[in-house]
Amino acid sequence: MQTSTIRISVASHQLLKEVAQIENSPMQLILEKAIERYRRELILHKTNQAYAALREDKDAWNEEVWERDSWDQTIEDDLSGDEQLC
Repeated sequence: MQTSTIRISVASHQLLKEVAQIENSPMQLILEKAIERYRRELILHKTNQAYAALREDKDAWNEEVWERDSWDQTIEDDLSGDEQLC
């Protein structure tokens, strides 16, 4: 695995070191987990922003709701999953 060096503040390094000790894990793994968690939170935040913008456009929001309702009706198709789709 390739690595690179980044600079972080002394305070951040100390926090990272403390968490690594608590978790009994390498600091690199703790940092990787933190970055991945932040990335996922960012995706959710951006998604929430997009839905909020969509809700402001009544026509677009009604179309979204209609489409979701249409897909929800497919649950009632009662396909067991054994059927082959063409």
